[in-house]
Amino acid sequence: MLWPTRTRDLWTLEPLEELRRLHREMDRLFGGLWPLSEAPAFPPVNVWTGRDDVVVTAELPGADPSRLEITVLGDTLTISGSRPAPDLPEGGNFDRQERFAGSFSRRVQLPYRVDPEKVEATYSKGILEVRLPRREADKPKQIAVKASK
Repeated sequence: MLWPTRTRDLWTLEPLEELRRLHREMDRLFGGLWPLSEAPAFPPVNVWTGRDDVVVTAELPGADPSRLEITVLGDTLTISGSRPAPDLPEGGNFDRQERFAGSFSRRVQLPYRVDPEKVEATYSKGILEVRLPRREADKPKQIAVKASK
């Protein structure tokens, strides 16, 4: 079987790499339609858990923080919004487009219920940080052990 050589007009990657790229593109286009899709979730997040709170950070470079929507219901955090596509110069075409653009919604299961009235969110240098304090009723209680005589 013959594969196109490396040129700007034809495939620019090796055959297996091109198949991986095609797979990622199909996942991106149809990811919401198939439950077995391996499309990466957007935005990527980190979750840190402490005794008193959970901290979730999300990578959102280029997003307008005033257009982000953050909701908490029970033990689920939802981050929604959109990120605009970059403007191309007149007559320009993408040779590669790996950064997501468009609307998104990401749900994160939290390890415990949080107090939605005390949730704080900040956005700096493309990183969204959401601090979610644990509900007082759900915090572990220290139980004193009484010695018998």
